[in-house]
Amino acid sequence: MVQNFTDFIDILNRSGFSMGGGNDESIYAVVPFSWNEDHPFDTPVKWHTGDIETDPWEWRMRVLDERDDIAYAKMFFKKSGYITKAWYPYFLAVRRRGMSFEDALINGHISYFAKRIYDIVSAHKSIPLHLIKEQAGIDKEDKSKFESALVELQMKLFITIAGRQQKVSLSGAEYGWSSTVFCTTEQFWEPSVFEKASEIGPEEAYDAIRNQILLLNPNANEKKIAKFIKG
Repeated sequence: MVQNFTDFIDILNRSGFSMGGGNDESIYAVVPFSWNEDHPFDTPVKWHTGDIETDPWEWRMRVLDERDDIAYAKMFFKKSGYITKAWYPYFLAVRRRGMSFEDALINGHISYFAKRIYDIVSAHKSIPLHLIKEQAGIDKEDKSKFESALVELQMKLFITIAGRQQKVSLSGAEYGWSSTVFCTTEQFWEPSVFEKASEIGPEEAYDAIRNQILLLNPNANEKKIAKFIKG
């Protein structure tokens, strides 16, 4: 049973990947994880309390702030999830299949609206969401396409969440809610992650992830396994 952040990290590292929590589409059961508020287990883990030790909402950013071996972004079923450094090359091998962003664009795997966003993100070491919108000139009519493209780039593992940042006024004062910060996956991970991915064939990577899922949940549905892995 996960009692705190340390337990969460331990289980996540042993599992290799996880949904972000709080939804019913997780296709494998890592038994100690109890993401829903109505779980029957005795645990201090509760959502939206603000406690960095026991609130899974706080763990999302704490992982990014304190560690360099876990990615968090919308990577599964267009929803949030975690992948550890050890397993990230396998997902890269399946989803990018050795293609660069330019290759994926030429082959029709990336929309041109997504390219508009990717070009802005890749031009910076990291950049908060509100500045991406500003630089892309996103208006109300573009909002839906923008949000879809942002998820598309995360699902295809071309960009990822790097943390959060508050907005800053012209006078230099911070204000409002924190804004999610994005960077390219090449900026987030060291080159060894991509080198390892290049050494793994897509089919080999798929089988490795599938075997791990079935180890975590022998009853996992094959169609959902495929959707989970391929994105």
